[in-house]
Amino acid sequence: MYNLRPLQRRRSSTVTDAFRSLSNARSDVFKAMAAVAAAWLCAQSSLAQELIGSVADGQAKSAECAACHGVDGNSITAEWPSLAGQHAAYTVRQLRAYQTGERDDVLMTNFAVELGEQDMLDLAAYYEAQTIIPGGADPELVSLGESIYRSGVAERGVVACIACHGPSGRGNPLAAYPMLQGQHATYTANTLRAYAAGTRRSDATSNQMMRTITALLLEDELLAVSSYVQGLR
Repeated sequence: MYNLRPLQRRRSSTVTDAFRSLSNARSDVFKAMAAVAAAWLCAQSSLAQELIGSVADGQAKSAECAACHGVDGNSITAEWPSLAGQHAAYTVRQLRAYQTGERDDVLMTNFAVELGEQDMLDLAAYYEAQTIIPGGADPELVSLGESIYRSGVAERGVVACIACHGPSGRGNPLAAYPMLQGQHATYTANTLRAYAAGTRRSDATSNQMMRTITALLLEDELLAVSSYVQGLR
């Protein structure tokens, strides 16, 4: 008769070693996740410390901006964006993009290149403190616009806008997704067309997400979702 005890001990030892290895691996994964989380929090803390501007100083510096973007950041011309309520970090990011050539517009580039870092922080802080005055959506486009904004176009791989910009279009400042709420439909449509054509490239930090998505939109869908955004509250 065979003595099974040594075999049982070996099996027990093997199982124990396997569990120990699995436990160590899980511990390493948790440590790595903790390190990533700590690095992310550190980065956000640094970002928060960096993006400190003065609302009062920004207001004083915004006189030249008011001609296009309105005294309180609510543009009266549909081709020019309203800046009221926009996340300060996003506004600074766009001004830097004009300075570096990542975004190209004759008027904005000439204006942005004259700004120092504190100027950008102050302007961004001022506009973030203002309140957007939303327009209204075209009733005939609401149904299609809402469908695209909230559900996307699954059969063509168009991701829902709500995933990044939120149910009311407030965006996500930590992820650098801008506020769209109340933005002029004309400006939004022009921006989406520019992304689709590849002439706007300021989505490089998000894996060209906007260029990828807008290239899949049909013109009637683009117009509908732009109108819907204008009416968000």
